[in-house]
Order: sequence, then C-alpha cells, then structure tokens
Amino acid sequence: MRPIRAAICRGFGDALSVEDLVLRPPGAGEVEVTLEAVAICHSDISMAEGGFNRSLPAVYGHEAAGRVAAVGDGVTGLAPGDTVLVTLMRACGACPTCASGHPTICRTKPNDGDTPIFTAGGDPVHQGLDTGAFAEAVVVHHSQVAKIPADMPMDSACLISCGVITGLGAAVNTGRIRPGETVVVIGAGGVGLNVIQGARLAGAARIIAVDMLPEKLEAAKEFGATDGVLASEERPWRTARQIAGRAADAVLVAVGNPSAYDTAPRYLRPGGRLVMVGMPHSGQTACYEPMAIALLGQDLRGSMMGDTVLARDIPWIVDLYRQGRLKLDELISGRWTLDQINEAIADTKTGAARRNVILF
Repeated sequence: MRPIRAAICRGFGDALSVEDLVLRPPGAGEVEVTLEAVAICHSDISMAEGGFNRSLPAVYGHEAAGRVAAVGDGVTGLAPGDTVLVTLMRACGACPTCASGHPTICRTKPNDGDTPIFTAGGDPVHQGLDTGAFAEAVVVHHSQVAKIPADMPMDSACLISCGVITGLGAAVNTGRIRPGETVVVIGAGGVGLNVIQGARLAGAARIIAVDMLPEKLEAAKEFGATDGVLASEERPWRTARQIAGRAADAVLVAVGNPSAYDTAPRYLRPGGRLVMVGMPHSGQTACYEPMAIALLGQDLRGSMMGDTVLARDIPWIVDLYRQGRLKLDELISGRWTLDQINEAIADTKTGAARRNVILF
C-alpha cells in the first residue's frame, strides 16, 4: 500500500481536508500514476456539494497528468516513466457503445465501484468520477490513460483530460460544426472557451459567445469568438440574430445552469442543433415546447466528454497545441498547492477563473 496525501470530502458543502491516505497497488488492467498536476473542474465542485453523487467520504478530481509508476497484469503499451493524461473515461472497449465509437458512454465499466483508496485505518474512500485525482497518485483502469510527449508542460497538459476534450469534442465530434456555419456558445468559462476553439478549428464563420460577464466575452474573442452578447440583455437571442443576420446553425450550452437550457432554442434556426455540454445538478430540469422543436425539425444532442476517443483525439489535440493552433497555457488562471485546494475551489466558484491547477 502506497501512502499518499489527498484532499478528501467528508461532508457535502464542507471544506475538503488534506489527509494521509493509502493507495493499493494496481490490479489486472490497471495503472498507477504519480500525478504532477490536476485541474479543478466545476463537476468536482458539484460532486463535493452533493449535486451528482452521494457517496462519502470521497476524493474527487479527474483532470490530471503525471507519470506511470506501475502497471498491473495484462496492461500493454504503457510502462513506468511514461508521461500520461488521466481521464474519467473508463471503458470496456467491447460493449455495443464502445464498439460503435462511443466509449464515453460505456455502461459496462471494468472495476466499477472498486475503490483503490483507503484511510490509514483501512476504511474505503470513494474514488470520485472513477479517478480520485485530488491526490499525489491514482490507480485507474488503463482505458483512462493516454500517453503524451514527455516535454509537454504538465499544468497545460492536464487541461486536456476534461475541459479541452469536452469543449473541443462537443464542437467537432458531437456538434459536427461545418465551415461557414453560425455558432452560438452559451457560457465562456473553461469549457466554453474550448467549445469556441473547436468551432474555430471546424471553420465556423460566426462564433457568438454569450455570457453574464463582459470580461469573459472579451476573453472569448481571444480564443476565437467573433462576437459577444451579454446574457443579461432582455432578449440576447435577438441580438445574436442581428449580429449574424440569421439564427444559428448550432447552439452549444457550456454551463450547468438550467435557465441557459431554457433559452437556448431561441437562438436556433429551423433544422439547427442544440448540443448539451454543461451539467446541471441531478434532478434539475429545463422546459421546452415539444411542438416547436418538432415543427422546426431541431435536434437536441447530449455530449458526454465531447464524444472523445482517446487514441484518436489526444494525438490530434497535442499536435494542434504544438503547432500553436490550440491555446492551453492561456487557459490557466492560477497555480496552487494541494494545501491551497479550498482557496482554489473558492476562486473557481467566483466564475472568473478559466482553470485553476493544483501542482504536486
């Protein structure tokens, strides 16, 4: 058993406590990774507030990068010392959804519920989002790991594990944005900025960012938005239509606010598609008029982790970054230590941060 320091949640809504825990060795098909960086995602915050999962105590964190420390039986293509991303995407690789190219929605996850994390006294600790990366090391299934170049900065690389693939993938894989289209992106936070980057790379003619904060609209333009609209306007969808001269071909919602989903169809043209990226708390709902959606032939699409396939998409994303065509370094708002994790979470919750990164 390996001693590790980790930030553990013992009560929903309470501050995380940094404690000494233990990590069991990797079993069959598993990989142990010593982490160098993990970013704070709003999904981690929602879980720590009780929004998604009710298992406690728990270690959250799922947007990480580090080096392989050990591999379990049956693992091929990975060796100690390899530099890797660690994601929450645990997939069997053989079920119908995996076989059809959708591993992000695999429902036959290997080792599901088998936590590798324990207290010093031997009590199990829930592995949040199958990762538990607010810790010095993790043990995860090999399907959750992707190799990256050894010279890539870890603080930038870890962002790919969730925020980048979720946003970029929502635009390219799920939304299938085409050259010349008009795109509206609701929410210009960490994920929204990557939706914008994906729309730009896909060739969208107009990319209209919608957010509550003027400074975030300015940031959106740095990442490829052509225009910005304040969500606080009385009818922001009307302003967006005036800017583009028509309604949007695709609207991507990159915030977990149900009210954003309520208004999203108003931006959309007949035959257009609405891509649901942001995750409201479990149980929260949005309200649509089904007849209007049917009458206008509009498409509602869910996007889980950007429909990413690690082996296909990570080399492409890394190459874009190394060419200077994808912004990663600029996504980092602050760098923190594990002991500062509660301050980093508080800063993230203000809505002003793009991504805060914990460095080990």
